[in-house]
Amino acid sequence: MVDHAANPAFREALNRYLRFLVAERGGATHTVKSYREDLLQLIDYLQDAGCNRPADVTTVVLRRYAAALHATGYAPTTIARKLASIRSFYRFGHREGWVSSNPAQPLRSPKRGRSLPKFLTGDEIARLLVAPAATTDAGLRDRAILELLYSSGVRVAELAAVNDTDLDLESGTVKVRGKGRRERLGIVGSHARQAIKRWQSVRKRFGKRQSAGSTSPLFLNKFGGRLSVRSIGRLLEKHLATAELSGRASPHTLRHSFATHLLDAGADIRSVQELLGHKSLVTTQIYTHVTTSRLLEAFENAHPRAH
Repeated sequence: MVDHAANPAFREALNRYLRFLVAERGGATHTVKSYREDLLQLIDYLQDAGCNRPADVTTVVLRRYAAALHATGYAPTTIARKLASIRSFYRFGHREGWVSSNPAQPLRSPKRGRSLPKFLTGDEIARLLVAPAATTDAGLRDRAILELLYSSGVRVAELAAVNDTDLDLESGTVKVRGKGRRERLGIVGSHARQAIKRWQSVRKRFGKRQSAGSTSPLFLNKFGGRLSVRSIGRLLEKHLATAELSGRASPHTLRHSFATHLLDAGADIRSVQELLGHKSLVTTQIYTHVTTSRLLEAFENAHPRAH
């Protein structure tokens, strides 16, 4: 896995850790890639500092590395991710026995200000959902994708992984495989169900599908293969431009809009947490800040005694 000039001890430790991320933690490809790059950067620093084995590393050396990251000008979010990679790597090493203690445990990530998630209004969502042409096969596919993203609140990567057998249009649910291989059910509303049925009626024209049975993807590219996360991101950007919403949204915005609109309508936050697949309620609570800020804005603009 590691094509790098690291000495054998570091190379072996990193390879074992990356295999662990994939096999036991179910790490997504981009997550494993990020951890790998973060740890290769660390190993470069450690070797320059005279550390030849993971066991040679001390907390003092790691604190110096953290200070170097700050001095280099990395954003707090990037530094936090890199330090999380290091803590996880050495936690694994301590468990495996190739370090006697975890020198990364005392490292503290920089405080990060959490920006409120961007979301679209109901009118903007309506414009976006009809942006794909209903007169083409690709347009019908894209309408089904947008409807399902907004109806279920799934991540783009989760939507790309949906297979035919995951979908139950009768009950209006879809099985979603989330982070860490955790499974949950997403809701497929009536508009999304109709859009998916229209897409399924023309899907056979997208070439011979490259898989069958339980691994047959719901959404196909023009060659009959599974539509990739990157392709879904590109088609979303295209339809945002058509709906004159460029710069207002990202591939995650439909998920943010889903959560915000549910809470605005009075949905229970724990139900929203379950639908989003958040492990911690704290992660979901950021959407309550969005709705609260909107209430405060409305008060400031409309209440005669606000000023």
